[in-house]
Amino acid sequence: MTNKIVEPVGNNSSSAVREVQVFAPATVANLVCGFDVLGMALQQPQDVMTVRLQEQPGIVIQHADGYDLPVEPEKNVAGASLLALMEEWKEKVGFEVIIDKRIKPGSGLGSSAASSAGAVVAANHLLGNPFSREDLVRFAMNGEKVASGVKHADNIAPCIYGGITLIRSIFPLDIVQLTAPPMYVTVVHPQIEVRTSDARQILRKEVQLKAAIKQWGNIAGLVAGFMKNDYALIGRSLEDVIIEPVRSILIPGFDDVKKRSKEAGALGGGISGSGPSVFMLSKEEAVAKGVENIMIDVYTRLGIEFKTYVTNINYNGAKVIS
Repeated sequence: MTNKIVEPVGNNSSSAVREVQVFAPATVANLVCGFDVLGMALQQPQDVMTVRLQEQPGIVIQHADGYDLPVEPEKNVAGASLLALMEEWKEKVGFEVIIDKRIKPGSGLGSSAASSAGAVVAANHLLGNPFSREDLVRFAMNGEKVASGVKHADNIAPCIYGGITLIRSIFPLDIVQLTAPPMYVTVVHPQIEVRTSDARQILRKEVQLKAAIKQWGNIAGLVAGFMKNDYALIGRSLEDVIIEPVRSILIPGFDDVKKRSKEAGALGGGISGSGPSVFMLSKEEAVAKGVENIMIDVYTRLGIEFKTYVTNINYNGAKVIS
């Protein structure tokens, strides 16, 4: 496990390359207190996408999974992202995209971001890497707008950059890569649906100043904890006084998982994105696996089907593998 930040590949792709396969990682957005500004890429799960360059202009989308997602480019998150890229590329070009989703849509693990980011990373490689990673984030945000009605980058940025990212600003886009100490991430995905658009609708439009001040302190503390490799500070800062109290009511078993996980030694955690997935950060692998057992116990008792992962931070982001 490493905390190395991988630099961009550069313009070294061959124009002769006509097809690539990309692994696009799941992501945890918000990281408890950083609503819409913090995100983290995971080693598992990851989508697998195959993208082919076509001489015929246009976009053809196929699915190698059972989720029955739209294939019309403007209605598909990968298609919308590619349309934005093609608009700036200017030259006539076409892409065929085959998506094998291993990140379940609606899981709260950045499923739409993975498809959006994977598509533009692959297309950029096929075109010889003319666009920067910041450009790719801009393009992929169009996919997030299709998915949730809002352009946001807290999943997109870590999916493309890897590691943990801070989105200081959306307009203009300003992405900051953060270093972090080695950590294990335990995730449970209860097999219930929480739509991102619905999870946004229930949020309060105004917050009290004292709550905002406490939240700002936690965000600053969390960023400082990451960069100082201070596990104790990370743990103290994983607190959300604005979003989590509202959204957690949509997730059965949330309070029990969080309480018991922290008692078992986890640094802390919370809702992944808009849910229903819940994540916990741990310093040691043994603690992370103990947290997984707690998650299994809680959701088995509730009679809710679930899937769990014990994984690490992904420092590469969406990666061309062939």
